[in-house]
Amino acid sequence: MKNSTNDDNQHVIEEKKIVFDEKSCPVTATMQVLGGKWKAILINAIYHTSPARFGELKRSVKGITQSMLTQQLRELEDDGIINRKIYAEIPPKVEYTLTEFGLTLSPIMQSMADWGKEYRIKKQNL
Repeated sequence: MKNSTNDDNQHVIEEKKIVFDEKSCPVTATMQVLGGKWKAILINAIYHTSPARFGELKRSVKGITQSMLTQQLRELEDDGIINRKIYAEIPPKVEYTLTEFGLTLSPIMQSMADWGKEYRIKKQNL
């Protein structure tokens, strides 16, 4: 009679390996949209003041330059996060709102805000 060992009785199950890379990681895709110094701030500002005018954003987002504001808004528009509506009047009037897809970021942004508050409290207590 053959001795039965654990190895004999176990089925070999191929382990599913997860490979993380820049192109396939969904967190990376999210961070490309939200990452950087200004995008999360701008999304939050537009969410709370919608529709937001360019000048209002420039005044309310402390430290951002006009060229950086323009660049970040264009990137958010290209990513489908915000809409830009241009009114044909003098002086030109432009308003920014979140798209339907942009609004789906609300729970993510709220979770990030909650985590950030908790982090700041814990960091103070260290």
